[in-house]
Amino acid sequence: MFCARQVLTASVIFLSWILVPSRLGNREKITFGSLGSPALAGSLKAELQTLSPSSSSGTRLDQLIHEIRSEVKPQQAMEYMRRIYATDRWFTFPKFQETAQYLRDRMKEIGLSGVEVIDAPADGISQFGHWTMPLAWDVKHARLEIMDPAVPEEFRVLADYEKVPASLGMWSGATSPEGVTAEVVELKESSPEATEKLNLKDKLVVTHQNPSNIKWLLARKGALGAINAFTENADLQDGRQWINAWGDNGWAFTKGSSPLLCFSITPRQSAFLRKLLVEKSPVRVKATVDSRYYYGAYPYVTGLIPGAQPGEETLTLGHTSEQGAQDNATGVAAMLEALATLHRLIASGQLPRPARAIRILAMGEMYGSMHYIATNPDRIRRTVAAICLDTPAASYQLAGTEYTFYLNPHVAKSYVDALILRVAGSYFSNLSQPRPWHWREYMTGTDTYLGEPAIGIPTVWPYSGSGIHTHHNSADTPADVDPRSLRDLAAITAAYLYFVASGGEFDALWLAELALNRGFDQILDANAKNLDRVFSTNRAEDLGQILAQAREKIAYLAERESQSVLSVLRLVPEARREPARSLLDPLLASLRTFGQEQSERLERAVQQRAAQLGIRAPIRPLPAPDPQLASASEIVVKRKKFGTIPLDEIPPDRRKGYPSGAWDLVPIAALYWCDGERNLAEVMRLTQLELGPSSFDFVGYFRFLEEHGYVEFLKR
Repeated sequence: MFCARQVLTASVIFLSWILVPSRLGNREKITFGSLGSPALAGSLKAELQTLSPSSSSGTRLDQLIHEIRSEVKPQQAMEYMRRIYATDRWFTFPKFQETAQYLRDRMKEIGLSGVEVIDAPADGISQFGHWTMPLAWDVKHARLEIMDPAVPEEFRVLADYEKVPASLGMWSGATSPEGVTAEVVELKESSPEATEKLNLKDKLVVTHQNPSNIKWLLARKGALGAINAFTENADLQDGRQWINAWGDNGWAFTKGSSPLLCFSITPRQSAFLRKLLVEKSPVRVKATVDSRYYYGAYPYVTGLIPGAQPGEETLTLGHTSEQGAQDNATGVAAMLEALATLHRLIASGQLPRPARAIRILAMGEMYGSMHYIATNPDRIRRTVAAICLDTPAASYQLAGTEYTFYLNPHVAKSYVDALILRVAGSYFSNLSQPRPWHWREYMTGTDTYLGEPAIGIPTVWPYSGSGIHTHHNSADTPADVDPRSLRDLAAITAAYLYFVASGGEFDALWLAELALNRGFDQILDANAKNLDRVFSTNRAEDLGQILAQAREKIAYLAERESQSVLSVLRLVPEARREPARSLLDPLLASLRTFGQEQSERLERAVQQRAAQLGIRAPIRPLPAPDPQLASASEIVVKRKKFGTIPLDEIPPDRRKGYPSGAWDLVPIAALYWCDGERNLAEVMRLTQLELGPSSFDFVGYFRFLEEHGYVEFLKR
C-alpha cells in the first residue's frame, strides 16, 4: 500500500494537470503556487518532475501517431491483402489452411513471438459459447448450365466455380460425378404459407432473397437446391452475391444440415432466366458439383509483440476465411502491418517496449474468436483492451468511405471509447488533406462482442463503407482497395494498441479526463434532444412523460459515464488501485453534479413550457406504463455461457417468432445486462435506456430461452 507521502505525491501529480470543469466546460489549470507553503510546493514539484513523464499523455499520443504514420508501409500492407485474398477467395477449408500458413510465415518474418496456427474443430458438433462449429468443406469444381430450351451461348453456363468462386454457395452439397438434370422453378414469394403450396421436390429453386434465410423451407419441401438471384447491389450486373451461410437453422453447415445444392447468378443472368421461365417454361438445367463435407479444422493464427512485463496484453482481431478483398483481407492486412510497424519502431529504439504484450488474432469470423476465448480463459482475463478490424479500405474519392468508429455496448462503457475517438481526431486532422470521420454506438455483426461482461475486454471497431457496395460480392477485388485507407487503418490500430499497451497510472488519469469529457458531451447531447421535445409539445401529459424519461436518462448516463471514468483503473497495478480510485472521486462528483444541473435545467424548461401553454398545475413526472414490468420483476436471468445465442439448434418455425440472437441488437443488449442479480424489469429498463423504446417481448423471449435451456431463472 502507499504511504501517506506517496498518496500526497500522487494527488499532486493528479492536480498538476487535472482541469477543473465548470458548467460550460471552461477549464482552469491548478498551479504549484496555489498549494500554500512555498517549501512544500517546491519539494513536491521536484518530486513530480522525477516521477512523471517529460510530456503530457496527450502530447505523447500525438507524437506516437506521427511516428507510426511515418513508418507504416501501405504498399507492404497491399501485398499482404492481395496474398490473403488469393487463397481466401476460394473459401474452402484447405484454402483457409493455406491462408493460415501464409500468415504464420509473415508473422514470423516481421519478428512476432509465439506465432502459432491453432486448429479449431470443424466437426459440426463442438460448441464454444452457444455457437456450434461448422463442418469442414471442400470443392474441386462446380458448374450449372441450361440444357433446355436452347439459349444464346453467353447465357448457357450460369455458374462455373473455377472461373468465379462466388458462383457456388459455401457448403453446397454435391452431385454424382455425371451431374444431375433438374427443372428450374421461381420462388416469387418466400413465406412459409406461399412456399407450402408449391411443388419443389427435386427442383432447383430461383430465390430473390438470400436463400440461406429460407433453406429450412427448401429442405422441408424436398428441393434439390437453390439458384440465388438475390444481390445487395443490383447495379453490379455481372457480380454474384456470395452465399456464405447454409445451415438449416443458422449460419454454418453443421452435422444434420441438409446437403442442398447452392448456386449464385448475376443480375444480368437473373433477368434472362426469369424471362425464359415466363416464355419457354419448363427450363431444365444440369448441375455438376464435386464437393465434400468432412471432419476437419478451422485454422486461426496468433502471435505477439512481447511486453516488458509478462502478463497483460492488448489485442487486435479480425477475420480471415471470406471471399472478398475489402471483406476482409484488408482488415487482416492492416492488423499485420500495424504490428509490423510497431515491431520495427521498437527494434530500432524509436519506441520503448510497452509494458503489455500486443497480440494479433486472425481467425474465422465468430467461430474462431469463440474458440479462442473459450480455450484461453487466463489470457482473456489478462487482456485489457481490443480493436476489431472487419472493414473495407476503400477509395478516398468515393462517398461514404470515411471511417466510422463503433464503440462498446453501454453495459461495457470504457475509457477506450474516448481514446479511439481521440486517436482518430488527432490522426485524421493532421493528414495533408484532413479526412472526415464519425462514431456510432455499439453495433452487432462481427467479433465486437468481447466487451460484454462475461468476457470483459473493451473493444472498438473502425468500419468504412466501400463506396460502391460490394459486400459479399464477387466484385469485391483488390483493385478497389486504396492504399491510403489501408495506411490509415493500420496506423490508427497501431497507435491505439501501443498507447494502451504502454499506458500506466499517469496515462490512466489523463484517460479518465477524456472519458469525463465524453460523459459531459453524452449528457448534454441527450438533454438537448429532450429540450427540443419539450418545446415542440402542446400537452401536459407529454410534458410529464418527457420529464420522467429525461430524468431517468440523465441519471442513467451519469452512472454509465462514471463507469467509463472508473474503467481506467484497469491500467493501474492492483496494489495501487485504491489510492488511484480516490483520485477519481472529484471527476465522478463533477459528473454527478453536471447531471443534476442538466436535470434541473430540463425541469425548468418543462415548467416554462407549461406556463407558455397556460397550464397552471405544476408538471409532475409521468412514467409511461409498461404491462411487462409486473411479471418481469419476478424473474432474474442467469446466463450459462458467454456471447450471443444464435438458436442454431431450433428450426426457425419453432422459435415462436423470436429472432436469432446472433445479430439482433435488442435481445443481445438485453442479454448482456443479465448478470444474475438484476431482475428482468431492470434489464428491460436498462436496455431501453440504451437503445430507446421497444415493443420487444422481453418476458416471452427470456422464458423461451429458459424453456430451451439457454439461461436459468434464479427466481420467479
